[in-house]
Amino acid sequence: MNSDGREEQRIVWTVVDTAIGPLLLAATGDGLVSVEFHATDAVRERALERIAQRLGTEPVESPGSPLLAEAIRQVEAYFAGARRDFALPLDWSLVSGFNRQVLRELADGVPYGTVVGYGDLARRVGQPGAAQAVGIAMGSNPLPVVVPCHRVVESDGGIGGFGGGLETKRKLLALEGVLPEPLF
Repeated sequence: MNSDGREEQRIVWTVVDTAIGPLLLAATGDGLVSVEFHATDAVRERALERIAQRLGTEPVESPGSPLLAEAIRQVEAYFAGARRDFALPLDWSLVSGFNRQVLRELADGVPYGTVVGYGDLARRVGQPGAAQAVGIAMGSNPLPVVVPCHRVVESDGGIGGFGGGLETKRKLLALEGVLPEPLF
């Protein structure tokens, strides 16, 4: 318990090696709270500092934690081609409002192997014309891969932007059969 009598939230993290590079996974008692691409030492440290600031407690490295075990299994199965959907409890505390609404719709309504346009996703959440705001929501996604922002593309067929880099987005879409496998 902390000084005001509330139980302090525990945040655990680990890094998982994947086909797109190391991913940092962080979880609370409520579920997976953060996924971070390219989790080299410097990226990992910045991500953990951001999580600590936002949630008010220091994340603890704990690769064997039961809070992370299922997330690790599902992420590894996804990259092995043995899993298409994630069935994990998610802690949405790092995102709110419109962004949370858009990300929940993305997680629930855009299945593996499909894509959706920014404008289409805006319409789905009752905000036609908010395609640019959907792009901002994608950029704020604390749970990429699990909440599949890589499946959001431009209406003209362009791949769109991606916080993990366009090469990472191409690899994820190729894994799901949306794009041909990159040649190199």
